[in-house]
Formats: sequence, structure tokens, C-alpha cells
Amino acid sequence: MPEKPGSYQYYDSEGTIIYVGKAKNLKSRVSSYFHTEVDRFKTKVLVSKIHDISYTVVNTEEDALLLENALIKKYNPRYNVLLKDGKTYPSICITKEYLPRIFSTRTINKKLGTYYGPYSHVGGMHAVLELINKMYHPRTCKHPFTKEGVEQGKYQVCLEYHIKNCAGPCVGKQSLEDYQKNITQAREILKGNTREVQRELRDEMMKLSEELRFEEAEEVKRKYLLIEQFAAKSEVVSHTIDNVDVLSITNDEKIAFVNYIHVSNGQINQSFTFEYKKKLEETDEELLQLAIVEMRERFQSNAKEIILPQEIDLNMEGVTITVPQRGDKKKLLDLSLMNGKQYKFDRLKQAEKLNPEQKQVRLMKELQDALHLEKMPYQIECFDNSNISGTDAVAACVVFKKMKPSKQDYRKYNIKTVVGPDDYASMKEVVYRRYKRLLEEEQPLPDLIVADGGKGQMEVIRQAVQDELGQDIPIAGLAKNDRHRTNELLYGFPPRVVGLKTNSELFRVLTQLQDEVHRFAITFHREKRSKHALHSELDDIKGIGPKTRDELLNALKSVKRIRVAELATLEGIIGASKAGIVYQHFHHN
Repeated sequence: MPEKPGSYQYYDSEGTIIYVGKAKNLKSRVSSYFHTEVDRFKTKVLVSKIHDISYTVVNTEEDALLLENALIKKYNPRYNVLLKDGKTYPSICITKEYLPRIFSTRTINKKLGTYYGPYSHVGGMHAVLELINKMYHPRTCKHPFTKEGVEQGKYQVCLEYHIKNCAGPCVGKQSLEDYQKNITQAREILKGNTREVQRELRDEMMKLSEELRFEEAEEVKRKYLLIEQFAAKSEVVSHTIDNVDVLSITNDEKIAFVNYIHVSNGQINQSFTFEYKKKLEETDEELLQLAIVEMRERFQSNAKEIILPQEIDLNMEGVTITVPQRGDKKKLLDLSLMNGKQYKFDRLKQAEKLNPEQKQVRLMKELQDALHLEKMPYQIECFDNSNISGTDAVAACVVFKKMKPSKQDYRKYNIKTVVGPDDYASMKEVVYRRYKRLLEEEQPLPDLIVADGGKGQMEVIRQAVQDELGQDIPIAGLAKNDRHRTNELLYGFPPRVVGLKTNSELFRVLTQLQDEVHRFAITFHREKRSKHALHSELDDIKGIGPKTRDELLNALKSVKRIRVAELATLEGIIGASKAGIVYQHFHHN
């Protein structure tokens, strides 16, 4: 192959193009795919499908990039990045008709006219259209006017003319020259060149006033003030920054979000975020190269400077690549990055609203990655103890499946072997009992155990699970700070702090797990204390249940009166058989 810039195409055994690429040096780039040390799995899969190769030589690297972009659009190869082109967003069209119309549309037909957009913020698009309509009153009717028809007087004015929304170019009330001049200025506004339009209007206004044509000057002044008000609402960066493109990239596992901002005359006049679906684990540099060509073509940008978050190997004639570290250009880059992240967040929330399970899977994957687990933690279990000075000691286990509470799997435990307030020993007993039973019943073990506490709690769980039961279950801990607020996720032995932001969605789910086990344990402990407090001597009589006990207490009001009651009195309340048991209990001595 030639050692020249160009585009190369890979074909499968059926002659279908499966990949299109570009290169500064075709020979070295194509041969790199066939080296034994290629470490990308997806690239190896692509190479295994290649049956034939063709290439096109061009003069410059920039031409190679343009050709690659054109071929990807034409053939949509299976292994190339897939651009979701945002056709659902509206654009503004200026038609190629004799008297051009200006309107918003979601359908792109380049034969019909020139398109500006797409506009991700529909409100911003309507603001621009409203400005143009107020200033220039372009026609809104869809009648196919011709120059000959206007000259021959074939047409009549419509209602729009009478309510002063149209100047009547179809009947010669407005000259073609004046109408075209308005359309030209509207194009400049859509490109973001509002200062240039303002300068022209100001010059025209001064000229008309010098000629004492004050009514016409007043009309131009009206347009000037309208555009001034509109420009004031725009994002002003720095008057020294003119005709600049800004791109930033925000990555997901399978999708990259590239935000594009165009700055003209110190104002941001276009901002849009594109989605690129990755196919071959493409790098940020490769994606930015594609995005630069796509967006400059789509937004008809001829900017001489492109601001990027990183250096890329791309030479474009007459274009400077800038990676700012500070100042106004860095603020622009940060703004672009913020827009990209917000778009990613919005798309994620939208997808999760349509498919709630997607959120749960994402959180499980995040936790798996944070702890470097072998598999996603589908089932997570957490333990907690509750006692007052060692009395009525209980413990609880709550279970989360797919990051949601699974209440039918919750379990309560009375502490059996531990005397006194020993949380560590109580935890060890309960954990051992829990998993010994699961093993005996051949029930599935959890994918992750979370200790409600720090290193000490994690260690006693490890002793029970690993040392005594011989099971290798991952163990994490939720540690509290001096204010008794959970602020750290611990993992491993010896435990280390996992870098997880406390305001992240995943951390909130883990603290929800912790709060749930607290609630469950304390509720069980209160129930046990209540039963203990309400215990009476009647509860110790064999053969007398809660129902009989309550009947006696309701009738005689206290255990003391039940004790001294005659047998006949008791029989009248609960019958002869049970009355005999109660009477015998209190009088057997």
C-alpha cells in the first residue's frame, strides 16, 4: 500500500463494507491491524472478518478525514462509530425560493434550502425566529411565487399584509432587493453574527438621518434595538474571542457524548451535544477527530481556531488547535464540558425512567467496579445488633436484591450464646447461624456482605464466614465519623477506604441499606422489650394462652384479684377446665 494519506475500506466475505478508516500513512496504519500484539478484543474480531481491502489516496490528512466521514455516512459500516445525528431536534430553514421563507422544521432536505441548527434548546430557536419575524417580516405563505408572476401582477396580498406581518413583496409593495437584503441579514443572525448586523443597521440609520429621512431611520432604529436586546440575552464570553469552535467529550462505557459550541463576536450562538455509539473501544482522540469534521460540516463553520480538552494528531490547513489551561478559553471549554455532562445525565435519567431495571443494573455495575468484585452484587446482606446493657439482645439481617429491599428475605435473631453487651460476639454468632443454615438448606449465599460498622465488625464477620464456615464472600463496611454519620465505605483485609463520593447515588443506596437494617433491628428489639414489660404470672401457667389471660384480666383487672378469686368465679369467666388449672396454680401450696 502507498505511504500516503487517504481512506481505507475493509470488506467482509460478501463484499459489504464493514469498516472505513483514515490515515496519514495508509501502509503503516492498515498494517497495524494485523500485528500480533493488537490488544483490543473488538479489533481482533474486526480483523477476523476482513476478506478484502480497498483504499483511496488523497492530498492531505484533512481530505482523508473528510472522505472517511462521507463514506461512513454513505455505507454506515458495522464496526464504525455510530453517530446519533439528533434528527429529532428542530432546525431553521431558509428556502431557495424566489421569495425565501424562514421556518423551523425537523425534516432536512438540502434541495429545499439552507439549514441552521439543530437546536437542542427549542426555546432558544423560537427566540431567534421571533426576532427575525419582528425585524424583517418574511413571508409565511407557501405560495410558489415567480419573478414573472410578481411583475405581471398575478398575485394578491393576504391577511398577513393587512395585519402588518408581511410587507407584500408578492405584489411589489416591497422590492425584491429590500426583501433579499433582509434575508441576508437574517442569515447573519442565524450564524451568530449579530454585531455585524448591528453595525450595518447603525450605519444605515445614520445615513438616513443625515438625508432627513427620519421615518425610515426610525424603522431601522427599531430593528437595531430589537437585535441589541436579543444580543444582551446571549452568553457573552469575551469580545476578543471571535469565530471559534469548542469541543469537549464525556465518556460512558458504550457511548461518548461530544458537545459542540460555536462562538462568534464574543457570543455563544450554537451549542449542541452529539452521541457516538462506540464499536471498537475508540479513543477520545479518534472520536474528537470524527466530531470536528462532522460538526464543522453540519454547522457550516469556518472557524480558524478549535478549542479542545486535549492535544490530537490532526493537521487542518489554516486551523489552530488550542488546549487552554486558564482564562476565557478555559471557561468556554469548562462550559462545553458541563453541557456534555448534563446531556449525559439527562439521557441516563430518561432511559432509567423508561426502564427502571437499567438504573439498578448500573448501580450494581458501579459497586462491582468500585470494589473490583468478580461478579455483580445481585444479593447484598447487612447485619445489625440491638440491646440495652445486654438485655433483650437481638440482631437483624436485611437483604437487598438488585439494589432494592427484599423484605420477604429479612430475618430476626435472638442472641443465644452471648451474655452481656458484646456487639462483636453477637455479630459473629448471628452471621455464623445465618450462613450455616443457608449452607445446610443449600440456599444461595449473598454476593456481598455489608457490615454496619468499621474494621472490627468486618473482622468478626470474616472470622465467621471464612475461618469457621470456609466461604469466600466479599465483605464491606460502612464506617461513621465523629458526628456518627456514615462517611466511608471500607473493603478488603486489611480494610481500605473505597473512593466513593458520599453524595453519589450509589453511596445513598448503601446508606439506605444501613438505615433499613437499623430500623428492622430496633423495631424487633422494641417488640421484645414490650413483651417483656407486659409479661405477667399468667404467662407462666402451662395450658393458659394469651386469649385466656386477656379474658381474666379484662374481667378481674389484676393478677392479685385473680389469685384470690373463688373457683366458681373463675369458671364463670373461662370455663371449668381452664379455671381449674388457674386455681390450682395459685393454690397448689
